[in-house]
Amino acid sequence: MIRFNHPTVVGRELEYTHDAIARGELGGGGRYQQRCEKLLEKLLGAERVLLTTSCTSALEISALLCDLEPGDEVILPSFTFVSTANAFILRGAFPKFIDIRPDTLNLDETQIAAAIGERTKAIVPVHYGGMSAQMDDILRYAEAHQLMVVEDAAQALNATYKDKYLGTLGQLGTFSFHDTKNVTSGEGGALVINDARLVERAEIIRDKGTNRRAFLSGQVDKYTWVDVGSSYAPSGILAAFLLAQLERLDKITDARRNIFDFYRLNLAPLEQRGDLQLPHESQDCRSSYHMFYLLLQSSELQTRLLEHLRNDKIQAVFHYVPLHSSPMGRTFGYRQGMLPVTESVSSRLVRLPMHLNLTERDLSRVAHSIYDFFGLASPMA
Repeated sequence: MIRFNHPTVVGRELEYTHDAIARGELGGGGRYQQRCEKLLEKLLGAERVLLTTSCTSALEISALLCDLEPGDEVILPSFTFVSTANAFILRGAFPKFIDIRPDTLNLDETQIAAAIGERTKAIVPVHYGGMSAQMDDILRYAEAHQLMVVEDAAQALNATYKDKYLGTLGQLGTFSFHDTKNVTSGEGGALVINDARLVERAEIIRDKGTNRRAFLSGQVDKYTWVDVGSSYAPSGILAAFLLAQLERLDKITDARRNIFDFYRLNLAPLEQRGDLQLPHESQDCRSSYHMFYLLLQSSELQTRLLEHLRNDKIQAVFHYVPLHSSPMGRTFGYRQGMLPVTESVSSRLVRLPMHLNLTERDLSRVAHSIYDFFGLASPMA
C-alpha cells in the first residue's frame, strides 16, 4: 500500500527528545519551546511567535484577541477544517461563509465586500494547500473597515505571497504541526503575532490567563489570574521533536516541491485533454507544497477514482465536507446550494499521496494508475 501520509524523521528528533527527557523538561516553557519560537521569529520576521498545542489552539487565542461579542460576524471560507470556524463560534461569533475561487480554491476576495456588515469583526483567509489567498485585496478591505485579519496558514509554513511569508500579513497568523503537515510534532501549532499591541495579552491567554511570563522575567514577585485563557503551551518533548523538523524546513519544502513537480509534469496531458484540473500556481506566490490534488469532472468520477486507486493499493482521499452544508452549518441558517463553487469542488477533489517516504517508483505507480483509470496508456516509461 502506498500510504497517503507518512510522518518522517528528518534530522535530530530522537537526540533532542532524549535530551529534553534527560533534562526533565517535559512541560511547556522550556528551552526547546523557546528555541522553536526564536527560530520561527527569525525565519518569518515576526514580532512574536508562540508555540501552541495545535493550530486549533492558535485560532482560539486569535479569536480571544479579536475581542468578539455574541452576534459579531467573522468572514471565512466554508471549504476549510472545522477548527477555523469553531474557534470563533466558541466566542459567540456568527460564521459568515463565502465561496471560494475555482482556480486556487481559496476564499473569493471579490465576495468580501458584500459580506461585510455592521457586526463584522474579522476576515479569516485560509491558504489552501499552502498556496496564498489574494492578500492585497483582503488587507485592503480589512483596513477600510477596521477589521482584524487572522491568517489560517495551517498548511502554509514557508510559503510566501509577494515575497512575504504567509502568516505574517494579517495581525495574526496560525500554523499547524499535526502529523499530516509538512513539518510535524505529531500535534502542535504556532500563533504568529504581527501587531506588537497584542503580544502581552496573547502570552497571558496562552498561560491560562495568568501573568506567569511577567513573573518568570522578574517583573512581578508572584503570578496570578489576570484574564481569560487556557492551557495552550505544548510539552517539551513535542517542542524538541519539532525543533529538529524546523531545522530542516527548506530541505523538506524542496523535497515536497519535487513530488509536486513530478505529479504536475506527468499528469499534465490529462489536464490538456480536459479529463481533470491540476493545482493552480500564481506567479505572486510560492507554495509550501503541502498537497497535490486532482479536480475531476464529476462527483461520480471522484468516487470511482478513489475506489480504483484503493484497489491498486494506493491511498488517496477526498477533502473537506463544506462547513455551510454540514449539520452544524445548517444551525446557522445555511443550506446546500448557497455556495456552488465550494460544493462543486468538494464533490470532485481527490488528494494524492504526498510525503517524504515516497520513491520515484511509488510516484510512477500512482501516475500509471490514474492513466489506467482513464483508459489511457501512460506516456511515462
